[in-house]
Amino acid sequence: MSLTLYVDGDRFRTHLRTTLARHPDLVPVAKGNGYGLGNSRLAQIAAWLGVDTLAVGTYAELAQVADHFPGSMLVLTPWRPFDNEVPGGIAPRVVHTVGRIEDLTALLAWEPDARIVLERETSMLRHGLSAAGLREAAEIIAGHGDVRLEGVALHLPMAGSSHLTEVTRLMNDVVASGLDTHTVWVSHLTDTELATLAGSWPDYTIRPRVGTGLWLGDRGALKVRATVLDVHPVERGDVFGYRGRHAPRPGTILVVSGGTAHGIGLESPTGGSSLKERAATVARGGLDAAGFVRSPYSIGGKQRLFAEPPHMQASMLFLPHGAPVPEVGDEVDVRVRYTATAFDRIDIS
Repeated sequence: MSLTLYVDGDRFRTHLRTTLARHPDLVPVAKGNGYGLGNSRLAQIAAWLGVDTLAVGTYAELAQVADHFPGSMLVLTPWRPFDNEVPGGIAPRVVHTVGRIEDLTALLAWEPDARIVLERETSMLRHGLSAAGLREAAEIIAGHGDVRLEGVALHLPMAGSSHLTEVTRLMNDVVASGLDTHTVWVSHLTDTELATLAGSWPDYTIRPRVGTGLWLGDRGALKVRATVLDVHPVERGDVFGYRGRHAPRPGTILVVSGGTAHGIGLESPTGGSSLKERAATVARGGLDAAGFVRSPYSIGGKQRLFAEPPHMQASMLFLPHGAPVPEVGDEVDVRVRYTATAFDRIDIS
């Protein structure tokens, strides 16, 4: 029995087509776990959409998409001399991101006709060249006639009310650099910001790289359900589970599919900084200390508690007396973080 992602195919495909219609130069991103759908499947969908370029996160991910997508593949992680393996036969389709002058020099010595995108450092301070670095890169590229410059990349932070002030400054740097390109690849800009950018720089092609907003932009098209594997009525004090816990009161121990191997029960740090978000963190910590942790599984319209920490491939839930009890083989809803969940089965209608 499995943890299953159900996709309303018509609704999902409508969202993809609508998004692409708004942004014809869009570059889909397929990285990590493929936003829950898998990178190979995303590559197939990107080919169906008819886009010319697909972005992947790392060089290791090229092998997952190369056989399923016929176009160009942009690697978002900047090229490094020690981590740049490209599967045989696809080198002409690969576009490298370069964020350091020393890497640009090394890449051109290794592959003189490389296709490259230069990344300009943003307020994220993640990767990229300074304004002076862009100008130096322009001089280096001018001396290498075979290199193919595909544009400049701007990877903006997700936080903040607007990126337009920063983007305007960065675009001025691109123009002042003297680089022979009129293509800018951007991440994390809103539709309004993209429209303003295109209007302000009509001689540039703006290529938004989109992952979450494309694949997970219509959450209503996606549902996750787990299978009920076993049902055990318990009385107060009954022993259960790996750790020999005692039932706090009469109820039911429910065994459902989905565990740590799927990403269930694993939590990554959040960016929450408001008083409300901090209070929620404290509340969760208090529940954990008392031995009661809210699970992502919903039964009878309520999120139910883990009876004990999730196992590798299954979880145990506690249903209090009077709560609806599903049958073995039934499915229950699960709320997950798609980018951190591995599904046993994906069902696209």
